[in-house]
Amino acid sequence: HGDPRNHRVDRIVDSLAAETSTFLVGGLTAGPADCPQIAGRICAGGLSGVLFGPELPVVAGLSQGCTPISEVRTITEAEQNVVMKIDGRPALEVFKEDIGELLARDLRRVGGYIYAAFPIVGTDTGDYLVRNLAGIDLERGWIAVGDLVEEGRQLMFCRRDHESAEQDLKRMLADVKRRAETPPKAAVYFSCIARGPNLFGPESEELKLVRDTLGDLPLVGFYANGEISNNRLYGYTGVLALFL
Repeated sequence: HGDPRNHRVDRIVDSLAAETSTFLVGGLTAGPADCPQIAGRICAGGLSGVLFGPELPVVAGLSQGCTPISEVRTITEAEQNVVMKIDGRPALEVFKEDIGELLARDLRRVGGYIYAAFPIVGTDTGDYLVRNLAGIDLERGWIAVGDLVEEGRQLMFCRRDHESAEQDLKRMLADVKRRAETPPKAAVYFSCIARGPNLFGPESEELKLVRDTLGDLPLVGFYANGEISNNRLYGYTGVLALFL
């Protein structure tokens, strides 16, 4: 459980996973008020949680809520969170090409639908981190994203829609069920606040899919403002951990 107001929380997650040699699951608080945490006392600003011993088997999975719509490209000029050039061309020119003519005519329509995605180096599963588009400079052809970027980093664009999110959730659930050697005793599920009713409807269809696959087991969790899986902070995902 992390405090989203700490701008270093992604680095804290990475450091904690490395120092403890553990696979982390969780999320950042999603709410308009303060984000109190309890770790022996009331505190804020960092991470709090529970450490389980190796005698408790756990199977974890992650489901993406956005699907790629472009090929993997390379950032060739950038500063802080602003992408200036992609593959040696103005970033906005490449962006319009990748999202298609219909959306490119009216860029106001991309908000909440099109996102930036950064492939994770070294993974063999095609994993990627989704980040918001923070702004578009029409005059200079630049794109601002919700993360620090640098030249040489890979980038692609993706879209958020119900169908792709549902299909990937089903894939993840089938995968964790297959990897679990015994029926799970309980589970925790952390889902992006932009999923849930906003993507799966008001009748908890997302949780029904979990129940349909795993059965009637104790299930707890919360909607998050960023999801933690292993040593990374994700966005627009669902993170599940089964206790065996």
